[in-house]
Parts: sequence; structure tokens; C-alpha cells
Amino acid sequence: MLEKLRTKKNVILQGPPGTGKTWLAKRLAYALIGSKSRATLRTMQFHPNMSYEDFVRGWRPSGDGRLTLVDGPFLETIRAAISAPSVDHVLVIEEINRGNLAQIFGEMLTLLEADKRTPDEALHLSYHHDGERPVHIPSNVYVIGTMNVADRSLAIVDIALRRRFAFFDLEPAFNSSWRRWVTEMAGLDSGLVTKIEQRMGVLNEQIADDRGLGKQYRVGHSYVTPHAAAVRPNAQQWYRQVVESEIGPLLDEYWFDSPETAAAARAALIEGL
Repeated sequence: MLEKLRTKKNVILQGPPGTGKTWLAKRLAYALIGSKSRATLRTMQFHPNMSYEDFVRGWRPSGDGRLTLVDGPFLETIRAAISAPSVDHVLVIEEINRGNLAQIFGEMLTLLEADKRTPDEALHLSYHHDGERPVHIPSNVYVIGTMNVADRSLAIVDIALRRRFAFFDLEPAFNSSWRRWVTEMAGLDSGLVTKIEQRMGVLNEQIADDRGLGKQYRVGHSYVTPHAAAVRPNAQQWYRQVVESEIGPLLDEYWFDSPETAAAARAALIEGL
């Protein structure tokens, strides 16, 4: 992923809910930058009302009641990268497919391509100052997007934008790394961990085999990964609460037309605990 980010300049991490997309996006950024400094890492989230004026540049009211052209976060990142060409600058965009991407990026859609990151490919902005020179995206600007593929309400990614990004699929990872974390770092009993792993595996198989759902609706490991050892004395209670307040409502949404299926799946997760 890191090597592809260096060469393609733009990547999107996509997967079911709870698969660590946000966590990994920031770690990729840190790895590329070479430190955990937030000075050259910027994070934001797209939403249905996001526009080009919010992201690149647009008119905003000023203190004197007039409208002024204000640079958005993407143009600010570009300016910072041009002023420090030896430093990598990363923009992490959460839920990148929640907005109208072609509208939000505008002419920047063309400039995103790795082979167009030179002044020779520069374009005038839709909103530009008198005498302002054309703008290009420098090679030290990187974009990492995250995308939840299980939400039917989200917009389909524009084909032109899709060609400019490399895509990586994240899946639920109930593996040795997850087991080591929840036992050694979070302090969960190995017997409980085994039960969680087995039951989440059965649930995800059921979801993947459902013709109305599929693999993209599986439940990720983040749901059952504690943040700290605070759950150690009450691990079973913590797990039951996760099922009742987080996973259960998600299953109710998945099987809204079959509440008995959702109820049975929820009960199977906490049976005997």
C-alpha cells in the first residue's frame, strides 16, 4: 500500500464497517511522512453538502460584509507543499464517496493524476484572482480516502475519479494479530477471545452468504477490539454491551425485513455469556 501510494499519489481504502480504514489511513500517512507529526497531515470528511467552494476555493463573507475568495483545505495543502517541496504532505479524506466527487474536485480531478503533477499541466482555477498563475498539484501531495462499501445511500464513485486512485480492500481480520492485541494489550481472557472469534466468523459467513447482503456487509474486527485494558475486570459485560448497542442495531438494519433473523444472529453472539 505504501509503495502504491508513493507511485500513484492517491489511494482509497474501502471495506465493510469496522475494518480499520481510518486507523490504517493515518498509519499510512505517518509511514509516508516518516513521523507522527501532524504538521503535514490534514484530515477531513466529505458529506453530501460538500462543494468545490468548500474544498478548493469559493466566495465567503468577510467581516466588512463583502464576499472574498477563500482557499479551501485542498488548495491550502497544495500551497504548503509547494512552499516545502522536500516534505511530503498528506490529505486524508474520510467517507470520500459521501460527496459528489466530480463537483467537489472540479478541475483538480485532472490534476490529481500522478503524471500531471508538474507546472506544465497547471490549470486556472474556476475562481481565480486577477493575474493569478495557473495551479498545479505538486508531486509531494498525497491523498488517502476511506470508503464504506456497505452503505447503499452513498454515491457511486465517479469512473474518472476511480481511474486516478488505487483501491485496496480491507476485510474483517480476526487473526493472530487481533488475538494477540486483545489478550496481551487489552487483557481479555483467551477463552472469551476464542468464542468471539468463532461467533463473529459464523456471523460474517451468514452475512456473506445472504443474497441481499454479501461480503461487503460483514462486521469488522474494530467492533470487538477494546481501546485499553479498562475492560479487563468486566470483559464479558463489555462484549455483551458491544453486541447489544453496536452490532445488534447494525444487524437490525441489515435484516430490517426479517427481524427474526437479526434477533437470532444477535442471540447467537452472546449465548451462554
